[in-house]
Amino acid sequence: MRVIFFGTGAIGGTAGAWVAAKHAETVLVARGNTYRAIRENGLTLYREGGPRERVRVNVVECLEDAPDADVVVIAVKNFNLEQVCPAIRDRFGIKPVIVGLQNGVRNQRILPRYFPRVLYGIVGYNAWIDTPGVIGFQKKGPILLGTPDNGLRAEARAVAGIFQRGVPAPVIDRLQDAAHCKLVLNLSNSVTTLVGHGYGPVEPLPLFQRILSNVLLEGIQIVRAAGHREFRISGMPNWALIKASAKLPQFATLPLFRRNLRKMVRSSMSQDVIQCGRHESELEDINGYLIGLADSHGIPAPYNRAVYRLCQEHFSRPAFAPVPVRDVWNRIAST
Repeated sequence: MRVIFFGTGAIGGTAGAWVAAKHAETVLVARGNTYRAIRENGLTLYREGGPRERVRVNVVECLEDAPDADVVVIAVKNFNLEQVCPAIRDRFGIKPVIVGLQNGVRNQRILPRYFPRVLYGIVGYNAWIDTPGVIGFQKKGPILLGTPDNGLRAEARAVAGIFQRGVPAPVIDRLQDAAHCKLVLNLSNSVTTLVGHGYGPVEPLPLFQRILSNVLLEGIQIVRAAGHREFRISGMPNWALIKASAKLPQFATLPLFRRNLRKMVRSSMSQDVIQCGRHESELEDINGYLIGLADSHGIPAPYNRAVYRLCQEHFSRPAFAPVPVRDVWNRIAST
């Protein structure tokens, strides 16, 4: 089976390299500086704090140069899907199995409008781009594969068989629970971006812990009210830990929070907003979606509403500047 990866950002680049290293019939589609860097040097990956590994991959610059495909992995973000799906369908038709690697659930509305066979991947790791073609990651996978109705089982097993040569990729039967649990964890992206974590000191730390922990706790309350159960994603915080961080006295939880904070890398949202200066981000697909669920189920969610509105205000400015933690707290207190 020939696999095409469309999108070579942090997730598409790592997953594409891991699969390509073990599956020769893999081709990546990249553009501009990223294409030139991969063509000349391959993809350079490194686990946080570990050695760098160069992976040679087959890469093309445009869809017209790509060979026919049995599987097309779309690794762009939700806000770009409507733009790229017609081009992918025009090139490959409706025969290939599509794998969507997006945060959130909006891809479940968009992708089926263009393709009849769609699998969804819940990405269970963090990654970041240093320079074109050089990507760091915290851990290798997993990528959880499934469909909302547990259909396409044969296709899911076939794709998982290819992926798992290079990265853990189990087929799951509770996709919506997994997607919504990942959304809860993704709420941290907006908070860390808003205060500039990873780009400068974030103080006072106890107040930052209170904000972040309660944003995540409210996220749990929202998805539970919507009927979703916890789905444990290997290597990511579970609900009990999130609840403990929000509910237990800080003298007991702050040391652990401080250690975990040092492990938190720059999120994809912060890379978009701060590092690249973009106005487009996953804010609506993560925070906006969960606020909508909160409205539907009568959940107050004051922490999330305040953070969401602050992000809307500050992300849209010509030049983003991190917001002091106390200013974020004052907005929450006034909600």
